Amino acid sequence: MGEFKVHRVRFFDYMPTAIRAMAFNAHTERLALARMDGSVEIFNFTDHYFQEKVIPGKDSRSTESLCWVGGRLFSAGLNGEITEYDLENLRPKYSLEAYGGPIWTIISNTQGTQLAIGCEDGTVKLFEVLEEHIQFERNLDRQKGRIISLSWHPSGTHIAAGMMDMILVSTLMSMLLVDRGFGGSKSQETVVWSVAFLSDHTVVSGDSAGKVQVWDGHTGTLVKTHLVTKWDVLALSVSKDESSVVAGTSEGTVIQFQFIAPTLHQQQDKEWVRTRTFKNHTHDVRALAEIETAIVSGGMDTHLVVRPLLEKFDEKSHASGLRKIHFPHRNLVSCAKKAGLLLFQFPGQLELWRLGDSDGHGKPGDRLPLKRKPEKLLLLKRKGEDHICCSALSSCGGWLAYSTVSCVRIYRLQTDNNNISITKVSKLPKALRSAHQLCFSSDSSKMFAASSQSSVLVIALTQSECKYVHTLKPKSGSRQPIHLMTTSVDGKWLAAANSDSAHGPVLVFQLHCIVPVYGSCPSAMGIHPTTNNMTVVHADQQLFEYSIVEKQYTDWSRKLQKQGLHNVWLDRDTPVTHVTFNPKNPNQVVLHDMHMFCIIDQSLPLPDQKTQFYNQMTLRSLSEQERPSHLHAFKICKTFQDLLCVSLLDDQSLVVVERPLLAITSQLPAPVRQKKFAT
Repeated sequence: MGEFKVHRVRFFDYMPTAIRAMAFNAHTERLALARMDGSVEIFNFTDHYFQEKVIPGKDSRSTESLCWVGGRLFSAGLNGEITEYDLENLRPKYSLEAYGGPIWTIISNTQGTQLAIGCEDGTVKLFEVLEEHIQFERNLDRQKGRIISLSWHPSGTHIAAGMMDMILVSTLMSMLLVDRGFGGSKSQETVVWSVAFLSDHTVVSGDSAGKVQVWDGHTGTLVKTHLVTKWDVLALSVSKDESSVVAGTSEGTVIQFQFIAPTLHQQQDKEWVRTRTFKNHTHDVRALAEIETAIVSGGMDTHLVVRPLLEKFDEKSHASGLRKIHFPHRNLVSCAKKAGLLLFQFPGQLELWRLGDSDGHGKPGDRLPLKRKPEKLLLLKRKGEDHICCSALSSCGGWLAYSTVSCVRIYRLQTDNNNISITKVSKLPKALRSAHQLCFSSDSSKMFAASSQSSVLVIALTQSECKYVHTLKPKSGSRQPIHLMTTSVDGKWLAAANSDSAHGPVLVFQLHCIVPVYGSCPSAMGIHPTTNNMTVVHADQQLFEYSIVEKQYTDWSRKLQKQGLHNVWLDRDTPVTHVTFNPKNPNQVVLHDMHMFCIIDQSLPLPDQKTQFYNQMTLRSLSEQERPSHLHAFKICKTFQDLLCVSLLDDQSLVVVERPLLAITSQLPAPVRQKKFAT
């Protein structure tokens, strides 16, 4: 692997916010997830749960509920507005005031023609879904209390509404009275946090008294009560065939109920039976989706959990394994390789740090004494309410840029040993309104901004001004947003990638070529500093090397695809998010995911399925004579914890940015129930 001096960075205090809502689109197999900061994330469940898109949040946006209508995504929140999102430009398309006070829930009918919202003022408001917008239709009968939850009957003719102490079924005019809790909680109102309306007019409810209740919607009578927790049942989700219901609680548990016969002797008398309990969260489970093969959950502890239902799989496989998605599938760290600076991106600010320095030498694993400690040089707060969606730092450390959905800001930086000066570039080109991604050329003479319809703006940078040069447009006609960009060291090539696999997701500009189509979304890519070969890693862990000059895959890449990647590599459950290269050794490619970083040495043989993949400890135990026969190209390091960035500086030192999950957990509020010894 070689020896590197490592800057072990733990001062990036990345803190994701809680998951507040989710909605699954069964037709496109996309999961939309909303967080407490107003941001929305889109995951592609057909492509290894890859995070395809992120719509940044806004200070005044509060999202309580999400809903798909076809390929369109809507949200509603406590600011009283309904928002439709532009999924091509990653921003709200429009927001509509509902005039009912805070909105607690939004749902659509099965036909996709109407939306219903539950409001603070006790109204259920119906909106017609038109081609370009939505239009208010009417209010259902106003109630005395707020409408907390809604569920539309599959026929589209009835709506069940969860309120305080009751459930109301519209058009049937049935009022289902919910019991209050036991003991001291009898005096408190019961909040019906979630309802589900099934085809046979069964209504299932989850409430603040810890009950999951089953009702006969025709008669309004209670059929069964399941007391599942001393705390709240916050969310419900129903399987597509309505044979299963899952409930999320404040204790962090997800409980499954199935419509089955209670005993072998009563096969015809089916009822809702509690069958399984999953404990994959420490805090409130606020959002749930039961999809065909898994239960998806999220909540206060910030991570997304995909729990496969093992009975849906014929055999144990990679797809049947539990997944927890903790970190975003994109870079939040920019590294100035020549200057030894790091830029950390937060929703509301940027932090610029200078790395520490050491003259010490030692053997592998030693901690070297610092002659200069890491130093925070700059804290740059954004302007306005819109959150930062992307940022970039030039390799020389002289330029810094960030974008929100409404503006781009560019700054000139000048640093010496003790001081830093920052100058905002006041006059920017009119074409530069916002960007999905930003990056600088290696010589810092140009900035590239990914704009709408997969186009890239080229901006020339001088000491005195920023000047628009031209727009690079793909020949493919793709409209999907670019989520990756990288440039070559010689300044000749720019590569960009989006999620549109139908049009070839990797574009190489200089109006040059489109990399051959591959079905999985690119998660990371980089251009080699000397060969201009481009390494692309995809969400399904496949790895390709493409010669930009020759417009074809390299011999090494063809050999890799012919032999196949090792199963241990393919079975990893987090995507590679960064690719870089060792300029002193042109055969080495450096890449990382959340759990490891890898140095691929193309001069060594590829591992076959019989080869020990994680072989670093074995190699250390062998003699110099035995070692060469056990070497292979993939050298894996798992020394470090929960990686956000791994990069190689020009001085051959390695920067490893860690964010241990325990550090995130320690900043969460205390859970309602804490595990005690022997309980």
